[in-house]
Amino acid sequence: MQQGTKAIIAITAASALHRIDSGARAWKKRQVLHRFALFSDGHYGQKNTDYAGFHTQMVNWLNAEHKIRGLDFSVVNGDLIHDNPAFVPELKEHLARLTMPWYPCHGNHDMMPENEWQQALGHPYNYVIEQKQAAFVFLNTADDKGTYICEPTVWIEQQLKQFAKKKHLVVVMHITPFNWTPNGKPHPDLVKLFDAQTNLKAVFHGHDHDIDDWKEHNGKFYFFDGHTGGSWGKPYRGYRIVELWKDGTLATWQMDPSTNATVNTKTLDG
Repeated sequence: MQQGTKAIIAITAASALHRIDSGARAWKKRQVLHRFALFSDGHYGQKNTDYAGFHTQMVNWLNAEHKIRGLDFSVVNGDLIHDNPAFVPELKEHLARLTMPWYPCHGNHDMMPENEWQQALGHPYNYVIEQKQAAFVFLNTADDKGTYICEPTVWIEQQLKQFAKKKHLVVVMHITPFNWTPNGKPHPDLVKLFDAQTNLKAVFHGHDHDIDDWKEHNGKFYFFDGHTGGSWGKPYRGYRIVELWKDGTLATWQMDPSTNATVNTKTLDG
């Protein structure tokens, strides 16, 4: 990967106001700045799994979520494919059915050189989505052979400084930078930067198919979203909703859309 690669894409929400089920949480008019979904680990192309069916179902669920409550965008947090880049065109046909914008995060099973990844998916391994009061930083955690890596912190440190005055700063990275899961990759230098960033409340991960809640370290929260596909993990296939509020609050909950159940919820005050 070329160090210093940076892509900042301005995104315009169609509306800052979305309908939220009144029975689910207290909501005041004009409270929500951004509302988005995260799903991960579709492992498109993995043998002996119904990878096409899983993606058809997930796209349908997210489109329903968008129609009923509204989503500014969705994030596909790593392992979009299962090792073989030949499946990318077929995967993109599924994702093209999403009725909201979507953004990819590179995972360890996304075994494509960065230039090929960017050509196919539209973004480099590391990039930023910027909005007026929020920034979303996407970080790489693996090379194109699937090896877990700790990226040098020069680029991310620059982004954290640049967006330090945003109301919200969100980090998306496939693999957690701790060993608190069997599949983590400790990155203490990165964690120190996160600890010091006052406007960073949450980091969002995929990778660990059997984890759908959160961990906490020095007041920063690290959220997981289970899995979309693959051959192991939680017994359901779900996604995580995140709301960023005008007062600085972050609210998030994990959904099991097969039963329309909220699995867990967490609110981080502004």
